[in-house]
Amino acid sequence: MGASPEYSGGCQCGAVRFHVRGVLDHASICHCRMCQKSFGAYYAPLVSVRGAEFRWTRGAPKRFASSTVVQRGFCVECGTPLTYEAPDGVAIAAGAFDTPEQLPPHIQYGLERKLPFVDHLAQLPTRPSEDDAAALAFQAALVSHQHPDHDTERWPV
Repeated sequence: MGASPEYSGGCQCGAVRFHVRGVLDHASICHCRMCQKSFGAYYAPLVSVRGAEFRWTRGAPKRFASSTVVQRGFCVECGTPLTYEAPDGVAIAAGAFDTPEQLPPHIQYGLERKLPFVDHLAQLPTRPSEDDAAALAFQAALVSHQHPDHDTERWPV
């Protein structure tokens, strides 16, 4: 029998970090209006940690009761959305994982509030950042304060 998969992640500033051990096989996208507002986005990509070992390894999120049954966790320092917490379990924001590419969504919820253009996002024109001449000076001056996509002993260093 093989070892259980392990994942880590956290907020943008590194004040809140987590670790998960176990199979994560329920990644989803929610289009409901509460998730849109909570994530400040067109939809919320979430990964259920139900059945896995989940723990906070640095700090913990602050929570907001977005309804009578759901709390949303976020980093109080940088504002990164982190959790959807309902009576049936906790889901973590997919983008908060250090390796979100390992957790593709398998289902969509809240389709009654899905924005009409979402299905066409992949058809929009694209441009790699380095090909955007107007942004080159901005990019050259940019110094990231974002936590790296791996665990660190302490942050900031």
